[in-house]
Amino acid sequence: MKISTMLSYAGGFKKAAQEVSEMEKAGLDLVWVAEAYGMDSPSLMGYLAALTEKVEIGSAILPIYTRTPTLIAMTAAGIDLLSDGRFHLGLGSSGPQVIEGWHGVPFTAPLARTREIIDVCRKVWAREAPLEHHGTYYNMPLPPGEGTGLGKALKIIGRPVRPSIPIWVASLGEKNVALTAEVANGWIPMLFIPERAHEVWGSALAEGKARRDPALGELQVTMGGLLAIGEGPEITALRNLSRSMVALYVGGMGAKGKNFYNDVACRYGFEKEATEIQDLYLSGKKQEAEALVPDELLELTSLCGPAGYVAERIAAFKEAGVTHLQVAPVPQGDQTAAELIGQVKAMIG
Repeated sequence: MKISTMLSYAGGFKKAAQEVSEMEKAGLDLVWVAEAYGMDSPSLMGYLAALTEKVEIGSAILPIYTRTPTLIAMTAAGIDLLSDGRFHLGLGSSGPQVIEGWHGVPFTAPLARTREIIDVCRKVWAREAPLEHHGTYYNMPLPPGEGTGLGKALKIIGRPVRPSIPIWVASLGEKNVALTAEVANGWIPMLFIPERAHEVWGSALAEGKARRDPALGELQVTMGGLLAIGEGPEITALRNLSRSMVALYVGGMGAKGKNFYNDVACRYGFEKEATEIQDLYLSGKKQEAEALVPDELLELTSLCGPAGYVAERIAAFKEAGVTHLQVAPVPQGDQTAAELIGQVKAMIG
């Protein structure tokens, strides 16, 4: 099992990037960089590539609607070049609020678009022939009757560092998870309870793996939670730091009947709470919504407590198929995030 973390923006990007450099020395294997509707992640990942030497760098996620398939492939090849082959391309659909509200692009056919984009990226990196892709949503070159008619099949200028870059997909719905298990190198879920993951996603994963090309190898999985190691109730109380985030996703991401995170919470058995959290959040009562987030959900999606307890949680994630334990270190006292990474590294062995 490897260790990954999501780049924190607290205190500014340059400070967070320097912290990643320290965590790298302590054994961090992979750092994920988000985008959402903040700063563009490729710029930040290029900076990280220059600042670090060994840690792998992943996008979590590049929304599929915000760039053409070939630009996604070019961006991945560029960061892979800057990092000497350390890049992981994390893709996802994001959601209608961001895609239609911020980017002004219709949120349509996320599964089919994801499949086509992955196909295009792999063709671009392999560089075996000029790119030709004729799908339902993307055509390169444009077919006769569209555009000027001057489009030409091209190869990427220069040769990518690797002919194949790992592709991860952020997915939660059953059809999307099945697609991920079929065509991606890795899977980025969310609100992952290891003891219940098979119950929620087992059939979708099995469906996708039945169609999986053996050349892709085993499906990689990254997930974990808040990390705090120590004795006393103040350590376990740190799980509450996730309360506002869980309420935001379960309650505020999307709308009634169109919230993937709310659906997952329901499938875990928190249907009553998920419904009430959403009702409160969408009516502007955010604090009341946060108060209803089940303590059990916070505990099972985190790693906060004495060393022995954290080791047990790590074992549970590993048993559930997690290959990259994703942690959000919460140092206490004079402790540093890098020291927490070192402790987890020792536990994993």
